[in-house]
Amino acid sequence: MTAKLTKKDYLFIGSMLFGIMFGAGNLIFPVFMGQEAGAAVWPAVIGFLLSAIGFPFLAIVGMALTRSNSVYELASRVSKGYGRFFTILLYLVIGPFFAIPRLASTSFQIGLVPFVSQEHHQLALAIYSIFFFGLAFLLSRQSGQLLAYVGKWLNPIFLIVLGVLLTMVVLSPMGSSSQMAVQEAYRISPLAKGFLDGYNTLDVLAALAFAIVVISALKRLGVTEPKQLASDMVKSGSISMVLMAVIYALLAYAGATSLGQFSLAANGGDALAQIAAHYLGTVGNGLLALIVFFGCLKTAVGLLTAFSETFAEMFPSISYQSFLIVTTIFPAIFANVGLTNIIAYSIPVLMFLYPLAIVLVMLALLEKWLKGNSGVYRWTIGFTLLPAILDGLVASPWNSASWIEQLSSLAAAKLPFYTIGMGWVLPALLGLALGVLFHHQQIKKASV
Repeated sequence: MTAKLTKKDYLFIGSMLFGIMFGAGNLIFPVFMGQEAGAAVWPAVIGFLLSAIGFPFLAIVGMALTRSNSVYELASRVSKGYGRFFTILLYLVIGPFFAIPRLASTSFQIGLVPFVSQEHHQLALAIYSIFFFGLAFLLSRQSGQLLAYVGKWLNPIFLIVLGVLLTMVVLSPMGSSSQMAVQEAYRISPLAKGFLDGYNTLDVLAALAFAIVVISALKRLGVTEPKQLASDMVKSGSISMVLMAVIYALLAYAGATSLGQFSLAANGGDALAQIAAHYLGTVGNGLLALIVFFGCLKTAVGLLTAFSETFAEMFPSISYQSFLIVTTIFPAIFANVGLTNIIAYSIPVLMFLYPLAIVLVMLALLEKWLKGNSGVYRWTIGFTLLPAILDGLVASPWNSASWIEQLSSLAAAKLPFYTIGMGWVLPALLGLALGVLFHHQQIKKASV
């Protein structure tokens, strides 16, 4: 008999999901968006929440509806080979090759650089990386304790520290957001621009990846019946998403009102540092360091755990602990390459992967009608692959090649929404329609 969770259980699991998804990048992007949007901050926030909150929540719902125990199981509806390919690529991107090393380099850049002289930056980053990932490794060794570490300890500490700063922003704003300048990118359609900005959080990929962590936590609490497991995933996810929405809105508001005292910053990290210094002076830098450190640490613990658990299931001959060691060592090295280089080489992969992830989520939401039909999945993903590959090539260092430029110009002329980075939408819908059509034809033939 499956266990029935209490409100306290839902709160802890929702807190855990929020804790492992909400990292330093989630702090930076809405603040910078607020600065750029200015007086148009609230339409931009609505768009941002639709993609940064809506899609990740739909990913959790999709995993629940399909009763998938992992992103590999969901992606394998296309084919076993595609499931393995998609899962490995997704976890490498949000794992040791990008997101995990970015956590250390970002938290160092924002939290500690103000306290370290320029000539000692490289050595300090190396020492900090070892310390950061050493601590994350210790917290991740017992994956069964993730609920306690993140849900009960790390996340509340993070929220208390962040709450101090945001409370001061609300009680004593630096200016009126309605009077701030609106940057050109937000003048025509701030809602659409905010929607695209929400992609930067990568939370759709994270939601798919972290589903295994939530499922494991629920099973440890005694929830085993599939229908109850799906229901509890949705309830826990709702808590997390509401909390994220509130914080995103307040961070964007902080960015917009900061223009009353500061000019437009180079990035969200600089903007956040200025805001903290304004309200708390030198103490603000220390507070910001704590916010970013705990925000990155809890996300690192979640990513290391999710990556190691998933790969241990896909490759059972290698233990969880072995994957955890490797997944900790490589990011500790890559973090020293520098944040700029890490981002530059990851963007093409992200541009390729993101449309595939969104389409997979949409197919999962249609489970009631598709019933996991692999043909429909194959047609839809197949038609999405070509524009996704083109998006990746255009974002790559080789985008100046004549044949890439020609393909991009052709796509811009023929594909709706291509110029705003959503040229894959129409091909995906076409693939879905063809897949459903062929599926119904097969049903008719079988009934004759």
